[in-house]
Amino acid sequence: MERLSVKGLAVGLGVSWAICMLFVGWASIFGWGTKFVEVMSSVYVGFNPTFLGGIIGAVWGFIDGAIGGLIIAVVYNAVTRKTK
Repeated sequence: MERLSVKGLAVGLGVSWAICMLFVGWASIFGWGTKFVEVMSSVYVGFNPTFLGGIIGAVWGFIDGAIGGLIIAVVYNAVTRKTK
């Protein structure tokens, strides 16, 4: 089995989640996704339905997504190495 690139998956998931958080933050200015922003603002400090809040959410999203991608890749690589 192929190994996952830890750095690649971390950056990929980080960028993907950052883009999602940015667009949802900005869309909530116009009334879309407001409940999601309310819930996520309890986790991501500074994330709110404003232009700057969307950018703050994107920064938090990148950090959160990158950590998640790192954990997924490390665990996957550890499990697949032992099953060979």
